[in-house]
Order: sequence, then structure tokens, then C-alpha cells
Amino acid sequence: MSPTSSPQAKEMADESMVRNLAAQAEAIWPQEEPIVKRHPIGDGAVLDLGCGTGEITARLAELFPRATFVGADLEEPHLERARARCAAFGSRVRFEIADAMALAYGDATFDVVVCRHVLQAVPDAAKVLAEITRVLRPGGRVHLISEDYGMLLCHPTNLDSDGFWQRFPSRMSAGFGSDLHVGRKTFTLLHDLGMIDIAADYIVVDTLRAGREVFARIWEAWRDGYTDALVEHSGASHDEIDRRWAEMIACVRDPRGYALWRVPVWTAAKSG
Repeated sequence: MSPTSSPQAKEMADESMVRNLAAQAEAIWPQEEPIVKRHPIGDGAVLDLGCGTGEITARLAELFPRATFVGADLEEPHLERARARCAAFGSRVRFEIADAMALAYGDATFDVVVCRHVLQAVPDAAKVLAEITRVLRPGGRVHLISEDYGMLLCHPTNLDSDGFWQRFPSRMSAGFGSDLHVGRKTFTLLHDLGMIDIAADYIVVDTLRAGREVFARIWEAWRDGYTDALVEHSGASHDEIDRRWAEMIACVRDPRGYALWRVPVWTAAKSG
């Protein structure tokens, strides 16, 4: 999703993004860590593309103490938080501004590229994946969280959650030029780039595994950051969007409610 561009909306979106990144990492990492451990990084060079505030860069640097890391993001305030978070790792972890669609790194620079929660937010996911493939060394690996907003649901609500998650993302995609269903398309994109050893895992973030409060914090951050964009692009009224968020977040906290977010994790290797 993408917030509106007014200064007030951007400030609210930035704050909600920081909260969102923390809550998402808390919910996702326990299931993601075993996926990462399948292919140990050793002393390799890692690009964390779209690193945000360094939530996962820090976890990776702790998990692989001989590896070096470059965290790249478009938002300098997020990078400042990341530098503070990872200061104890010293020179083997650094952070810098980078555009995922036009990376300044040379060909075959990195052994691993991690790219989480980015592909659904860019105007051309295929171009980002092509750039990732270019900067990977032959035999290097990619680790992607490629979101798909058709993979969310909750029950019970008065307004069926399918009416939100199955209708609005496609309208928003058309409105601001990204693909909120890219998760289901990632296999084809990787295949067409000649990637090999492609695997898909699905992290299950739900009210049983992640816990109700963690899940609620994720959706509250989405609500705070993206309601204006939803109103602008979905065709729904502000009142309807507010009511849908309120019902879904209440469902997450309801002891008899259930909510689910399936998170696709794609891994692959560069041939050669």
C-alpha cells in the first residue's frame, strides 16, 4: 500500500511504518528464521534491500556473525534508526540510500539479497527482481517476502472481510501503480529470470500463532498509514473504511474471533 503525499499524511505514514515494521518482525521472524537457516550465509556479503529500520538486518547479523551486510532503503529517517539499532555490529553492517529499481552496485556483488515487504509497493516488481539478479553472484541466493493482499481474512465481522481484502487491493493497485497481488506471481517472475532452486514457504501470521495484540498492532499501523490512500483509490467512503478497520481489529482482539495473514516467502538461486 502507499500513503498519500501531503506532509501530514507522510509523517503519519512514516510513524505507522515504524510501528508496522516492529510488529511484523515480531510476528514473522520466529517462522522465517528456520527458512533463512536452510542456506547459511557464512562469511558472505548480504544486501538487505528495503531494510527499513534494520529490524531484520540486526537479526541476520546476529545469526551470521562472519557475514557482512549492506542495508539499503529510500528513507533516510529509517536508515538512521537502523544505524543506531546495529551500531554494535561495527563496520560489517552499514546502511545507505538506494533505489531498488536502479541499484548502483556492480554486477555480481552480493552472495545473498534479502528483500522483504518491498515488491508489492514498487511500480515494477519485475525490474526490481532483475536488479536483484544482476547484483547477485553466480550461485548466490535471494530471499523474498512478496506480499499478496488476497491472502488475508478474518471472522466474524458484520462487513465480510472478503469485501475488503478481495476487492480493494486491486483497485488500489490500479490507482497508484503497484501490484498488491505480486505474491502469487513471484514464481513466474523468478522463473523468467532464469533463477533455479525456487521454493515457496508460507508463514502463517494468525491470532493463534502471533498472538492477538501483535496482530492487532500490525493492522492498526496499516489503518493509520493507509486509510487516506484506501479512500482515494478504492471508491469506498471514509466512513466505510473506518468501520471495516474497526470491525477487523476488534475481531482480532475478540476471544472468539480469528484472523489470518499468509505471508509468501520465496527463495531461489542464481544459475552459474
